Amino acid sequence: QVQLVESGGGLVQAGGSLRLSCAASGSIFSRGIVMGWYRQAPGKQRELVATITKFGSTNYADSVKGRFTISRDNAKNTVYLQMNSLKPEDTAVYYCHLLRDDGMDYWGKGTLVTVSS
Repeated sequence: QVQLVESGGGLVQAGGSLRLSCAASGSIFSRGIVMGWYRQAPGKQRELVATITKFGSTNYADSVKGRFTISRDNAKNTVYLQMNSLKPEDTAVYYCHLLRDDGMDYWGKGTLVTVSS
């Protein structure tokens, strides 16, 4: 049973923009207390990009502050990551994550973002 599905990745030139979407099944979205985006570049560990709580509080990695914006649409059970001013170092597989109110967490399969210089 698919719980989190990411979309919106692709190839973009440096300075460009992309918007990632993460659609969650209603049964987990409604119980999610924190949703977020993580990324993993080749040869590197997975790292936090941005999170948003059910109350709308957001948190960003220093490397993306001012360039990326996380948001959520509760009516669509979807979390977004708007990425502007993309840099080659933003190239990675981006994963959606949800922490449920009982401590269970869920991961999407990831979507690849490639930024060319």
